[in-house]
Amino acid sequence: MQQETGGVTALSTKLTINGSPQELTHDVRVTLLDALRDHLGVTSVKKGCDHGQCGACTVLVDGRRVVSCLSLTASLDGAEVVTAEGLGTPGQLSDLQQAFVDRDALQCGYCTPGQVCSAQAMLAEAAAGMPSHVTDPDALVDTDATVELTDAEIRERMSGNLCRCGAYVNILAAIRDTAARRAEGAADASVPTASEESS
Repeated sequence: MQQETGGVTALSTKLTINGSPQELTHDVRVTLLDALRDHLGVTSVKKGCDHGQCGACTVLVDGRRVVSCLSLTASLDGAEVVTAEGLGTPGQLSDLQQAFVDRDALQCGYCTPGQVCSAQAMLAEAAAGMPSHVTDPDALVDTDATVELTDAEIRERMSGNLCRCGAYVNILAAIRDTAARRAEGAADASVPTASEESS
């Protein structure tokens, strides 16, 4: 719904934020970053450069990573938004969040929510076979192929997320650990159990 107040056009937008339905009335110019922080109190999303260059404000919108400082809330009516706090809880971290803790993949922590959201999406992109700039095209001849997440692949895919403290080595290790564990889990799930083999 659109309304005009004092020369400013306001819209009503419905979003699902970390599984919770929300409706907010906002200026048409409000970015998703400002809607999350200022209207909905979701402060895990950080404002870094506010120009789409640092990745601190990265969130997942309908499963895809976006820099929320460049995304207009008005264009996202009905979207599902997941922030870093929507991936797990303090008592039950996601596997990726736990890997960041285990590998000490942070220093000041300001960029960490964006790093975690970006890493979550890039792992899904690689699992779906989406190539990056450094992916060997011959490795993806099979349409069901997944991308081998070498260090070069991970660095390329995470290049939009900056860490001013320089925790890149540990961030890389945390993502590599998570990718390996998820690959092992997928392999274990595809191996039939004894009861399945006998049926």
